[in-house]
Amino acid sequence: MAIADTDIERLRESVSIVDTIQGYVQLRRVGRNWVGLCPFHAEKSGSFNVREETRRYKCFGCGASGDIFKFVQEIEHLDFVGAIEHIANKAGYQLTYTSGGQSKDRKRLKQLTEIMGQAVEWYHDRLLKSPDARAARDYLRDRGLSGDVAREFKLGWAPDEWDALTQSLGVSVDLLRETGLGFVNKRGKAQDSFRARVMFPIFKDSGEAVAFGGRILPGSTDPAKYKNSPETAIYAKSKTLYGLNWAKAEIVTADEVIVCEGYTDVIGFHRSGVRRAVATCGTALTEDHVRLLKRFAKKVVLAFDADSAGQGAAERFYEWEQRYKVEVGVAQFPQGKDPGDLANSDPAALAGAVANAKPFLGFRLKRVLDAGSVSSPEARSRTAEQAMSVINEHPDTNVRKLYAGQVATHVGIPVGDLVKLAERRTRNPTIAVASASVSRRGESAELVVLALMFSHWEEIANWLSEALFVDEVNRRAFLAAGAALGDITVALENADPEAREVLERAAVADVDDTQVLREAWNLLAAAVRRELAHRVKVTDPEQIQIDRAARLLLENLDVPNMAESSAEQLLGWLNSRVGEHE
Repeated sequence: MAIADTDIERLRESVSIVDTIQGYVQLRRVGRNWVGLCPFHAEKSGSFNVREETRRYKCFGCGASGDIFKFVQEIEHLDFVGAIEHIANKAGYQLTYTSGGQSKDRKRLKQLTEIMGQAVEWYHDRLLKSPDARAARDYLRDRGLSGDVAREFKLGWAPDEWDALTQSLGVSVDLLRETGLGFVNKRGKAQDSFRARVMFPIFKDSGEAVAFGGRILPGSTDPAKYKNSPETAIYAKSKTLYGLNWAKAEIVTADEVIVCEGYTDVIGFHRSGVRRAVATCGTALTEDHVRLLKRFAKKVVLAFDADSAGQGAAERFYEWEQRYKVEVGVAQFPQGKDPGDLANSDPAALAGAVANAKPFLGFRLKRVLDAGSVSSPEARSRTAEQAMSVINEHPDTNVRKLYAGQVATHVGIPVGDLVKLAERRTRNPTIAVASASVSRRGESAELVVLALMFSHWEEIANWLSEALFVDEVNRRAFLAAGAALGDITVALENADPEAREVLERAAVADVDDTQVLREAWNLLAAAVRRELAHRVKVTDPEQIQIDRAARLLLENLDVPNMAESSAEQLLGWLNSRVGEHE
């Protein structure tokens, strides 16, 4: 399909490129040009030039250039035909299409969107002015959606009447059916599809109305809380996102889009000043949605329960991340709160949740670790099993290995053991993790203490000794960290290559720092038990008595008012034993 060349040229000649661009960019007159900040890249001094005489623009910063059609294509993310239609619609210009069948189809689609636009205005006017909409206005006011908010988002009211909209529009039954606005009832009469509902109009990203979502008022006997337009020639749920028409400018600027579950969530974000939120229209996020969003941004933040759909949904997200080069994150909100609620009670929390969004896998892993227990070896094993099952859904080996390191630190299992599971991508790692959980747990505990040396040096330094470290590389890492007095930069400079690798891992390990002394004392207790195991053949009565006292001190480590004194004595005992070995 093509648009008549004469129409294109008339638009080019009659529509001011300066006026059009000023709808997006603040321009000032400088000589024969108009100058402003380029909308296609970040800059502090204006290098974007527009000249009316030549009907061209040029940015001397990023090199962007073109005519009015190219500008609208780039700024609105449209194809060439869409840009021409956008400009023509703004100018009130009737276009002529040059291919017969396709021209008729295009005209038919345009007719459907025009009818939908009329319905939007009719419902909106009814909400604002009609006495029968008072309950709807009260409901929206209670939700913080009245006044300017209702006007901005063109909220409406479908009255509790059989055919009020149908009679007002005065279009054929066929057109009502094609738009989803009406149908023929059992009596053979045209009837409105929506009755007694607050109306949320849905627009394409280009701004054309294509559908509605209607919500009942509290107290309604209708079992369907929401009713949505059916799919039509102008509306496909899997390819449409509510709010994209309002949000796309900020989405492009921020290179980030927030995806919600509902219309009021989107409006809540906008009310809170975060104007880059959209929502799916009664369906899960689809690949078509992701393909659409990729045109505007590379980061997608999910503002809903991203873990509820299970493993199948997770694997789709990972696949889309790789295929479309997008980053999927998850914003976490206070328990029981959604974006619509927070817009009323704590708007700043919305922006904070998005700013602190976690990568999708990181979000899911945190849920598993928070819910799991590390109170016993068996509990640590189960938690690790569940965590590794989630991690091994991800297709990228390096990503799996990095997250496996986090799990190892959390549960006290050697990093190498879980990294091997990540490399093999074991989906049901029960046996492997169970065996790992009873092997060399001291090594992982050593890494935790090394990490705490960098963050809590003053608190932990006096409770450590090289005798606590059974792993030789970890021991050398400890000596380097101790000589540097907990300064990671100095420690890395002084450490040998193997120890440096351990220190680098410790420096970024996400460890629990709420019980610093307990971690040190646990490592101390393990070292004391190892030493006592080596002394079972001691025959000297005096030494036997000393060793028996050490065993009693071990038991006292769990007694709050005796733990510190016992730890101090055990550390002295252990250091003296090491001296004997030397």
